[in-house]
Amino acid sequence: MSNNIASQQRLAQDLIRKPGRSRLESGRIGLVYILPWIIGFLFFKLYPFASSLYYSFTDMHLFNGISKTGLFNYVDVFTNRATVRSLETTFRYVITTVPLKLVAALFIAYILNFKIKGVNLFRTAYYVPSILGGSVAIAVLWRALFRNDGLINSLLSTLGVQGPSWLSDPNYALIIISLLRIWQFGSAMVIFLAALKGVPEELYEASTIDGAGKWRQFTKITLPLISPVIFYNLVTQTVQAFQEFNGPFIITKGGPLNSTRLITMIIYDQGIKNYKIGLSSAIAWVMFVIMMLLTLLAFWSQKRWVYYSDETQRGGL
Repeated sequence: MSNNIASQQRLAQDLIRKPGRSRLESGRIGLVYILPWIIGFLFFKLYPFASSLYYSFTDMHLFNGISKTGLFNYVDVFTNRATVRSLETTFRYVITTVPLKLVAALFIAYILNFKIKGVNLFRTAYYVPSILGGSVAIAVLWRALFRNDGLINSLLSTLGVQGPSWLSDPNYALIIISLLRIWQFGSAMVIFLAALKGVPEELYEASTIDGAGKWRQFTKITLPLISPVIFYNLVTQTVQAFQEFNGPFIITKGGPLNSTRLITMIIYDQGIKNYKIGLSSAIAWVMFVIMMLLTLLAFWSQKRWVYYSDETQRGGL
């Protein structure tokens, strides 16, 4: 009898200890699984991030060594006319492309949200440019379309219209580059479409009974309920627009007369072509701070226009 009691006690003790050991073992196994990500983050994210910050306070040159220069590089960023003009061009590019891209994405998503025949085919057709738009091949194709003897001017000539020099005229070059980015609205459209499908149909039915038209439904029901998604797309598209490089580099190489030379091209020229790693890092950090401030501004402003479902509903029909 005593042996049975002793064995039961040992069994109970084992059962008590095992969960602790199993949790420890599962924790170790989990650490093993995420270890490659941790190593990759440290070497390919955190280390370059910290190194670029350090280099921005030096005259780091790929072949001439390194010495500390304090804030000299940052002063150069804001006193160099080419860099300042590039920042201005980048702001014009972002201010133009982001709103138009979001409007186009929301408009197409709103149309595709209706039950129409072949809607899946249209969704795919509109989404494909967002996959291919940033590629080198599409940039080359875009350049071919808008050359002086390209397809666009050929079509205009058949209508008796003399097409302009799209890529060699400073008045048109940035517009053409901007159109390429606006054309890539597919990813934002898919996100908007998912948000539109999440709006309860009962709200539209109730508002129709109350006499609300389509425009009033859109402004008082649809927009408030999808405003978190609008906010998300606004922030992500703004950051991506500041990072644009492929299109201007391949299509115009920053010309004509530096009219399409975005800040990313300055970073490339200083760091890759001129080997001025320190100055290039400083410009990159200035761009990072600008994007961070704009993001913080967006988060601050969301309290005024972003509606969340767990909040008390504001306004009405």
